[in-house]
Amino acid sequence: MKEQITQAVEAALRQNFGENTPVSTTHQITKPKQESHGDFASNIALTSAATIKLPPRQIAATLLQTLSGNQMFDKVEVAGPGFLNFFLSHKLLRETIRTIHAQGDQYGNSSIGKGKRLLLEFVSANPTGPLHVGHGRGAAVGDSLARILKAAGFEVEKEYYINDVGNQMRTLGSSVYMRYLELLGRQVEFPRDYYQGDYIKDIARNVIDNKKDEFLHVSPEECLPYFTKQAVDVIHSGIVQDLADFDVKFDRWFSEKSLHENGLVAKTIEELIAKGHIYEQDGALWFRTSAFGDEKDRVVKRSNGVLTYFASDMAYHRQKLDRGYDMLIDIWGADHHGYVPRVKAVIKALGLDDKKMQVLLVQFVTLLKNNEPVSMSTRSGEFITLKEVVDEVGKDAARFMFMTRKSDSHLDFDLELVKKQGQENPVYYVQYAHARIASILRTAQQELGVDISAEPDLNLLNTPEDMKALKTLAFFGDVIEESALTLEPHRISYYLTELAGQFHYYYTKNRFLGIESEISLARLWLASAIKQTLEKGLWLLGVSAPEKM
Repeated sequence: MKEQITQAVEAALRQNFGENTPVSTTHQITKPKQESHGDFASNIALTSAATIKLPPRQIAATLLQTLSGNQMFDKVEVAGPGFLNFFLSHKLLRETIRTIHAQGDQYGNSSIGKGKRLLLEFVSANPTGPLHVGHGRGAAVGDSLARILKAAGFEVEKEYYINDVGNQMRTLGSSVYMRYLELLGRQVEFPRDYYQGDYIKDIARNVIDNKKDEFLHVSPEECLPYFTKQAVDVIHSGIVQDLADFDVKFDRWFSEKSLHENGLVAKTIEELIAKGHIYEQDGALWFRTSAFGDEKDRVVKRSNGVLTYFASDMAYHRQKLDRGYDMLIDIWGADHHGYVPRVKAVIKALGLDDKKMQVLLVQFVTLLKNNEPVSMSTRSGEFITLKEVVDEVGKDAARFMFMTRKSDSHLDFDLELVKKQGQENPVYYVQYAHARIASILRTAQQELGVDISAEPDLNLLNTPEDMKALKTLAFFGDVIEESALTLEPHRISYYLTELAGQFHYYYTKNRFLGIESEISLARLWLASAIKQTLEKGLWLLGVSAPEKM
């Protein structure tokens, strides 16, 4: 809708002030905050005043004469210092229903992405334990964003980066080895900085089931690779399963180990040394990230010869850009905010375009029960796992709740709230609107024999509630585009809550069945269009649209 209005306004500008009149990059089509100011507004008269050399209101008045004849609008007004306010025509709004019925689950899709290739990396939790609730929020944000970007015409690949080398892997393997010894009766002092969760004992028991006491008389250094591999394999398999149960699947699982095996880490360091961006000090190698806006330089290789995780990240992002994507989108936990400037510094130092990388930060989640924080998980001993949350409230409730706030805002997730069947539960509120419409349509078809495929007289949709619902339906494509361009998938949940609320209100004000047949059919068509849009929006969030509740 915004694109159509933009084209109409810019065409009117050229028609009245010359074909070569430039359109300012600051021209915007926006939705006014007050309904009395119309459905959309344009600032083109204000942004063109300096070029055309006329007062904005005079420019707006000229454009008004041209645009008032456009059948898209019932009315166009000049407001304030020179804004143009547009009131969409009822005919255009009613046409939305035909479009939805014709396009089905393709309604709302656009080509604004123009097939640009995006690589979306998210979750990427270290394979040292089960996914916790914070990872769940990142998973929901990433997967929903991928669906939205695809609907907006982007080509998207989803990738999970596996940190499967380094000291943390050695600590993980050692943790399992120590529990193995302990379970076989050896007296061990388990270090505090080792992984403490019961899942470590479970992996150790699995080793005993398969290898018995085979490693009791083998040196730790000799058997540690086996324990590390067993731990990584088991934990990674659990992560894959937890994500699948959460309806999140990846196109690629990228191993950090491969960056070392193919020499890309060493090659990247050598290239940056040659460019003068890495220097030696006190036996360590340092990257001059401060020269690119970071607060200080960063260690790449310690004085003991051990590479830092930053070294792998340098090679990884270089490798991602070398694959030819138009944009890299990384979704990280909020505690990684300081990492953004140093990774961008690497990209710039390599002579690549750091604007091709965007980072979304996902804030922490506080789990509540009846407004009280939930105690730590007894299962893991350290954190509340994603599996525990999904087992308790279900995949749909979890995914929808993770989308109820902007990703960089802290989220309170009340486990009891999302179990309630009422208006205060946002996911139930939206899903129930879909199920309620499905029930109405079933009754109309199966019990009353109504042929809802027959097109009604849509002019009979003329109440304020009709127009409000039609406007919201007409804006769905704009919401998808805005969500994609701003990388803000929570906009979809806001939209669905608004649309569901409008339907519930409509239902209390208007009957669908047992009334004059033509009006009934028109309202059934409207209800069916709302149902289709709710279903598509829920799918974008990875949430089901039940036919019965």
